[in-house]
Amino acid sequence: MKNVVFVLALAISGAINVPCRAQLFKKNDDIKLITLDPGHFHAALVQKTMYDGVSRTVYVYAPKGADVDAHLARVDAYNNRSIHPTHWAEEVYLGADFFNRMITDKKGNAVIMAGNNQNKTSYIKRSVAAGFSVLGDKPMAIDNQHFALLQDAFKIAAKKKLVLYDIMTERYEITNALQREFAMIPGIFGQLKKGTPEHPAVEMESVHYLYKYVSGSVLTRPDWFFDTKQQGEALQDVGVHLVDLTQWECFPNKIIDYKKDIKFNGAHHWISNVTLSQFNTITGSKQFPAFLKSSVVHDTVLQVYDNGSVNYQLFGVNVKLTARWEYKAVSGGDSQYSVLRGTKANLVIKQGADEKYSPVLYIAPVSNSPAYEKQLLAKVRTLNNKYPGVYLKNEGNVWEVMIPDAYKDGHEAHFAKVTDSFLGYLKNGNMPKWEVPDMIAKYYTTTTAFELAKKNK
Repeated sequence: MKNVVFVLALAISGAINVPCRAQLFKKNDDIKLITLDPGHFHAALVQKTMYDGVSRTVYVYAPKGADVDAHLARVDAYNNRSIHPTHWAEEVYLGADFFNRMITDKKGNAVIMAGNNQNKTSYIKRSVAAGFSVLGDKPMAIDNQHFALLQDAFKIAAKKKLVLYDIMTERYEITNALQREFAMIPGIFGQLKKGTPEHPAVEMESVHYLYKYVSGSVLTRPDWFFDTKQQGEALQDVGVHLVDLTQWECFPNKIIDYKKDIKFNGAHHWISNVTLSQFNTITGSKQFPAFLKSSVVHDTVLQVYDNGSVNYQLFGVNVKLTARWEYKAVSGGDSQYSVLRGTKANLVIKQGADEKYSPVLYIAPVSNSPAYEKQLLAKVRTLNNKYPGVYLKNEGNVWEVMIPDAYKDGHEAHFAKVTDSFLGYLKNGNMPKWEVPDMIAKYYTTTTAFELAKKNK
């Protein structure tokens, strides 16, 4: 493995107090990244590309084990690929005291966190308290206790003028971006309906797969991934994207006060069965670890609360969101269904067999009159100023939004776009005013849904 420097250490105990060191950046200052305990492959995807103004040396702090080994191997593969290789140099500290050592070393100023979620929120709060900005993978909170810590972290970050931001890649998926654009055009979409709990105005469902490919290789997941106390349940994990898209698409640039703008209709969760054979294929482990034994039935089946749904109101609009995990996709990768119901049209994203398992956006007019069609085509021509090459194809009662392949850069490419936004906020201090309150509202929604679901098993 190239460009890696290891520092091994014995465990030490005890809290370490350090002076706060709020970090402000000028445009030409090097930002120095730290990767903390990278147990999720998203940490490596942040480094799939290089960034202007960012030091090529990245400081990694982690306990010894398979998680950090897998992370370093992925970064090394990016450095050594034949097309557009990266040039990262990983300086690695391995030890049980990795977090305290990161705080005392102060070698970087922006921490990337993507890993086990059991301690992540505490790490976030303690990192900003020590003067580090943080780019955190979702979820940044998986229950009410973590949500309280996250609120504290945002208060500290604001006081120290630091950036605390989560990785919302789905905003950069082109069908989601265009769904948002069309929803903001009254002549096409009209106004978002209020709906009812039984017939919501917004419905989204995401299906993720345990067996998947990342950067061309089959992903090996850590065994703790199947422990919801460490990973979180589906709605509190991948479901964060659905809550984020609902807020971002339906109420763009609007500040959400979670205490008054969100009301819950209900939530529930249910089990997925994972066989020992499937567990072995995904993790490489030949048996279930002791911390999962209480969820194992018949010795060979692991029952995991890997599915969840929430029905709630945001600004009086009824929303239903569902997140599910399945073992392996028939074709393609993770999939999503989404519909926004407007007074003039529904905006629908499908990703089934008819779409060849790739997301496709449809516009389904309430009344497909000649006048509506004329206005629709005119608005799309105007939209071409922002998205050149996008056009519509009539499919009877609906219009398919035809998107050039150049926009379909794939999920892994979106990590660079999120990171670019984070780096821009660090350099320029220009994070939109709605981002922080809306992040807080997002995690309030997911963590409150978890508490409601536990009452409705």
